[in-house]
Parts: sequence; structure tokens; C-alpha cells
Amino acid sequence: MDDIFVARVMSSPVHTVSPDTLVEEAAQKMLDAEIGSVVVVDGGRLVGILTNTDFVKIVAERKPKDQTPVSEYMMPVDVTTGAQTPIAEVAEAMVDHGIHHVPVVDDDDAVIGIVTTTDLASYLSQFRTASV
Repeated sequence: MDDIFVARVMSSPVHTVSPDTLVEEAAQKMLDAEIGSVVVVDGGRLVGILTNTDFVKIVAERKPKDQTPVSEYMMPVDVTTGAQTPIAEVAEAMVDHGIHHVPVVDDDDAVIGIVTTTDLASYLSQFRTASV
């Protein structure tokens, strides 16, 4: 699978929000699109990610959600990948860092997609079915 690249499995276009987007709006966007994360961008630059796991913290803290910006809960992005990176490399980075979402960026660091564990599992199930 070293010859299968991120571009083949990534989700695109990626759903983005700005750091000042309210968490309720981000949650609604995720529900409407049936996705597990939104990428946080500021002026086109990747600044963080907000996942469904982060909403557990939001609910647990019981802070008023109206007027609470995404920037209060987003996680910094320590791992990104390019579209021509082998998927085995991305999968290894996900395991090493204990993450489930990796933004895909172009040469200018603009977000062009996202690879999730769901994307990888979907590809592997199709790959396995085709090879049986």
C-alpha cells in the first residue's frame, strides 16, 4: 500500500470554520454534514481542529455555549500531510500521535482536505473486498 496516496482517500472539500465561530454553529455544521470534525482556519491558515471528542469537554464543562468561540476548545494541529504522501505513512502518524483526523495541505499550507480513520477504514474495506 506504499503506492496509495492520501489524495485517493482524503475527504474534500474540507469543512472549515474560523476561530471566532461559535461552538453551536460549528456543531450544527458537523451535524448537517455528518462529519466528525471541522478544521479551524484564520485567513486561510490552518490554526486548529475541533472534533466530536472536543464536544464531550464542552458539554462536561457546562459553560454557556452561546457566545463561546471555537478558539476556546479547538486543538492545535501537530500533524499535517500532503496529497502525495503514502497512506501507510499517515496511518502510522495517526497511531503514533493518537489522533483520528489529519488535515491535508498543499505546498502553501492551505487546507485542501482531511484524512480520517473512517476514510482509511473505508478504503481498506474496499481494497480487501476487491482483492478477495
